[in-house]
Amino acid sequence: MSIQRDDVQKIAELARLEIPAERVERVARELSAVLDYAASLGQLDLTGCEPTAFAPVLAPLRADALDGRRLTPEQALAQAPEGEGGFFLVPPIVENLNP
Repeated sequence: MSIQRDDVQKIAELARLEIPAERVERVARELSAVLDYAASLGQLDLTGCEPTAFAPVLAPLRADALDGRRLTPEQALAQAPEGEGGFFLVPPIVENLNP
């Protein structure tokens, strides 16, 4: 499937992304490649393969091995723009929210 410049600009607008004009063609090619790959997955012969809805119960998804490394609050906040009492200060995301 081929994505055109207009499609990229519309997608960028909907996603509220700013894509420089000189990069639109490259993004169009990359999105086309992703869609072509997704379409190729539909051509796989999955005869005899049962769908899997859940991960195996007895097998963990990954083995967590702690290595002992820890950040102190001071280390974590060392490069933060703002911090107070061991916490990051961030600007509000939603303002004047009336339930």
